[in-house]
Amino acid sequence: MRGFRDRDFLQTNEDFFFCVVGPLHPTERVISYIKYVPSDSGIWGHEQKRFSRILQKYTIPNLLETFSYLEVNYPHYLFHSPADNITVTAVPHRNIKEHFRPEEKLSQLRQAPQPDSLQQKLVRFTRFLEETCGVSEGSFGVTGSLLLDIHQPKFSDLDVTVYGIKDSWLLHKALSENRDSGMPMKRLEGKALREWCIRKAEQYPLSPEEASKIYERKWNLGVFEGKWVSIHPVKLESDVTGEYDDATFHPCGQVTIRAVVRDNTDCLFLPSGYEVKEVEVLEGPQVGKVTEVVSYESLYDSLAENGETIQAKGKLERVTEKGTGREHYRVLVGSPEGKGREYIKLQS
Repeated sequence: MRGFRDRDFLQTNEDFFFCVVGPLHPTERVISYIKYVPSDSGIWGHEQKRFSRILQKYTIPNLLETFSYLEVNYPHYLFHSPADNITVTAVPHRNIKEHFRPEEKLSQLRQAPQPDSLQQKLVRFTRFLEETCGVSEGSFGVTGSLLLDIHQPKFSDLDVTVYGIKDSWLLHKALSENRDSGMPMKRLEGKALREWCIRKAEQYPLSPEEASKIYERKWNLGVFEGKWVSIHPVKLESDVTGEYDDATFHPCGQVTIRAVVRDNTDCLFLPSGYEVKEVEVLEGPQVGKVTEVVSYESLYDSLAENGETIQAKGKLERVTEKGTGREHYRVLVGSPEGKGREYIKLQS
């Protein structure tokens, strides 16, 4: 039986829905963020049970608001991680009422006798993805409200998972190379693109022009048959090396660096990772051996190719490997301490 993967969902005893984050988790807990809560006035769900989104935007300030809500009302969902030296939200195994797996849900919907209009559109979209990159239907899943059966066909989006490093990069290549070939997944342009860039500039420390550069690299965001779609690469268990506590991360303050990307293999996933070289510290502690930039802000995934130069602002962490005691440094983008002021930008 498979473990907890990024973009799975958990339903708790209180009927909260948490979205799983990343592939590594502490013993007896699953790192995740709360997204939907029961609400009589909620617009998700059905007459028998309605839900509201407690996480309105995927930004660090909004995430911290959910921390405050849980701290006051449900503190058992907060977990101080001795490995990461931070407090995160993590669901104890004993509080899990149901574990929702995206690939299983998509398989069920493909065989559903009476799918609604959004479910039908989802099936067509994933068929298109299979044909585009030549991977099997088992490599895909559906996450978000469709996974939980609380979607509304009028306004819900299509959020799809693709599994495995190999198949994720195959899909990245296929969609990137065919973006101008008239394929049914359309990219934002004109007014819609300008509005997207302005919105991101309001939510992140970016200018609209910088947001536009980021969207240029977004192979996994677009529109299909009039619906906003997002594709989320997820690692399989066989892709993951190590355990949750294989290293300890010690905070060393905020830092801004400029660096050249050495290896971007992990940049598609959450957390997205860029191994770097030729690092120059622009602001903050002057340290050696900064080897990677890691982001929990999905906006910055798929951003830089090998050999390109990036500028990153984030939390500097000293990484101590368990067992060997070897140390190096990394820059973490999307830390609670950064309060939404951290970023990764392409440098020309």
